[in-house]
Amino acid sequence: MADMALMTPRRLSTKAVRSREAKLRMAGVIALHAVIILGAIAMFFPFLWTIITSLTPGASLTNTPALIPANPSLGAYQQLFAERPFAQVILNSLTLAVITTVVQLVTSSTAAYAFSRLPFRGQTAVFGVYLATMMIPLQVLIVPLFAELKTFGLLDTYLGAVLPTFASAFGIFLLRQAINQVPRELDEAATLDGAGHFRIFTRIILPNIRPAIATLVVFAFMGSWNSFLWPLVVLRSPELQTLPIALAGLQGQYTSQWDVIMAGSVISVLPMLALYIFAQKYVIQGVASSGIK
Repeated sequence: MADMALMTPRRLSTKAVRSREAKLRMAGVIALHAVIILGAIAMFFPFLWTIITSLTPGASLTNTPALIPANPSLGAYQQLFAERPFAQVILNSLTLAVITTVVQLVTSSTAAYAFSRLPFRGQTAVFGVYLATMMIPLQVLIVPLFAELKTFGLLDTYLGAVLPTFASAFGIFLLRQAINQVPRELDEAATLDGAGHFRIFTRIILPNIRPAIATLVVFAFMGSWNSFLWPLVVLRSPELQTLPIALAGLQGQYTSQWDVIMAGSVISVLPMLALYIFAQKYVIQGVASSGIK
């Protein structure tokens, strides 16, 4: 009886400790979710403010629009397409983004396969030098690229706008990391069956690195879609303008129609939002598998 009397307080003490730990874990989970929700609200609010401003006629930066516009209107969107060739501008940006994405997929995947599966002398040094080009900002390269394109007569052309973006050091690095994680035993088995490098690349490597490919698609498309400086330098004709340049042209020197500007901003965000939502699962897997933090 005495032993049972001694064990009962211990059991009660153990239960109390476990209950306290469970409450602390629950409090930690609640606090974590609260921080995540607040962060999501903070990141989403600028986009919400943009949408509200685009629906508020005569909105300005000095008069903050209400969260629920009193007289919401789509007049800014109608004015945007009526007064400017905005549909052509969107088509220009979409064309350049698609071309850039497709070409980068081809060049990055083939180069990544070579760096991963075709060893050659100085491979590590060449790959390191190639990655070092990621540290060179575009502003440093604008003058020599401009002179080169002028020599070849490619100024004010789509080809001149996309040619410098055909090769991507980031894309090669991303896909090489993904290819390195594909077991080489699959290559050896395919080789025994008579498969060459092209068949191994298309039938084995590419299907196994789909998350990394989806990640590169999002980054390549986003980089081209949001590109401003290089198209501004190369494309001179108004009919060749891209979306970022057209949006910058909406802002006047003295007065600006902020509802129209925000309408254009909303339109510019929608394609990227749709692309990311579609490829979200693969992007997360690709970033995790490639070791990028």
